[in-house]
Amino acid sequence: MIDVTEPTEPPEPTGPAGRIEAVLFDVDDTLFDQGVWLDGAWRAVANAAGTFGVDRVAMLSALHAVCAEGSDKGRIIDRALARIGVVGVAVGPLLDAFGGYRALELPTYPGAGAALARLRASVPVAAVTDGDPAVQRAKLAALGLGNAFDVVVVSNELGRERRKPHPAPFLLAARELGVDAAAAVHVGDRPDKDVAGAHVAGMRCIRVRTGEYRHLSADIAPWREAPDVVAAVAIVEQELGSWTSASNWGSVR
Repeated sequence: MIDVTEPTEPPEPTGPAGRIEAVLFDVDDTLFDQGVWLDGAWRAVANAAGTFGVDRVAMLSALHAVCAEGSDKGRIIDRALARIGVVGVAVGPLLDAFGGYRALELPTYPGAGAALARLRASVPVAAVTDGDPAVQRAKLAALGLGNAFDVVVVSNELGRERRKPHPAPFLLAARELGVDAAAAVHVGDRPDKDVAGAHVAGMRCIRVRTGEYRHLSADIAPWREAPDVVAAVAIVEQELGSWTSASNWGSVR
């Protein structure tokens, strides 16, 4: 597995237009249910709050309720404290508890690991994810996917301003895999990050309808849609098979 930290320009085209030569995968809510990880992280936060006299059960309930309003809206811990009427508690240690949480084991969506391994036998694969680098790599390890990718790109290592939908993490993954962006397909759940980011980077995207944002409408239409990552891999495999059949036909005409 190669870890990369610097953005770069995509390489020159190396294959026929339309052919899939690499596949990129989002992690959270694409390969596994992010809510499972968040539940553990919020429990760690509630326990930390308890050391400051905050009711752990009430805090955990408030964290879940605020998170349900949108996990990326920010200030979840502050809002949870306010919801249960707690004032004067330092947020810093609670943020440290969240950032320091590590799950020992996480379940992938059914069949995701096997589908990745099967696809990797045909084309190189990369993970492209937002978040704290240590946390995201720990998630991959807990999922049993620590060595499942040829390249892992954590956008935060490029600067928070280059988080998805910025094209930099997509283009970097493509370059490290040695393919033109147009020859790569990205698989992800969020239309505002995965579909939009892949589009700006010049890649096709398969949107999977899993996780927190499965019902979110899309401003940009994805190349394909799939109910889950296993079905997305099947779409790629079908496309790969079509190209192989076309190549074989061309060689015998």
